[in-house]
Amino acid sequence: MKFLLSNDDGYFAPGLAMLAQTLQRYGEVAVVAPERDRSGASNSLTLDRPLTVRKAANGFHYVNGTPTDCVHLAVTGFLDFKPDMIFTGINHGPNMGDDTLYSGTVAAATEGFMLGIPSIAVSMAGHSGKHFASAGKIVEQLVERCLEDPFQQPVLLNVNVPDAPPEELGAIQVTRLGRRHCAQPVIKSQNPRGETIYWVGPVGAVQDAGAGTDFGCVASKQVSVTPLMLDLTAYGQLDRISTWLHR
Repeated sequence: MKFLLSNDDGYFAPGLAMLAQTLQRYGEVAVVAPERDRSGASNSLTLDRPLTVRKAANGFHYVNGTPTDCVHLAVTGFLDFKPDMIFTGINHGPNMGDDTLYSGTVAAATEGFMLGIPSIAVSMAGHSGKHFASAGKIVEQLVERCLEDPFQQPVLLNVNVPDAPPEELGAIQVTRLGRRHCAQPVIKSQNPRGETIYWVGPVGAVQDAGAGTDFGCVASKQVSVTPLMLDLTAYGQLDRISTWLHR
């Protein structure tokens, strides 16, 4: 198989190295990742300046752009082959519920999906970063399942693996996205020049973490796999908005 790898933590991230090490056993691996941490970049494309691609000592390529830039550039012109699959991550931290809208890791996989390639975003659902090997084991299982029963059409999967040793992980569960409360207020401060500055506040507390959600799954030390879609149409409101406009 031929794999394209990317992330939003930067080409130097240990999770990306683990992902590459895992997938090299299954085929050809190309890595095109951001030159620095671009967490929270979401699906942004860089349109106001050209992009450059450089090669690091470990063979990874890095781009002065966003995670979405990396996958778009790689698939539409930089690589001399079309990947069979795209993996993004392994992210240092979870990407669940509402967070998926902001995640560069998920966005990079989304770009691959939009380009017609099965794409899987993988995240460590914890911040200690001690057990990337556990996520590597899950990636192995997913690839082997794909080899046994290949996808017949592109899919977009969001995978969250508890930050725990492999022997402590439960089964892989298919889940839906949970929900958070609204984000906390921005943090207002001053820089040394006396100018007011603002830091984006912490995420909101988990609101919907019930049975079947990604939050609930990871809390019970099981691996969450959530299939995602891109159609944002609010179908339930079509008739109501039509009536409202034409009343």
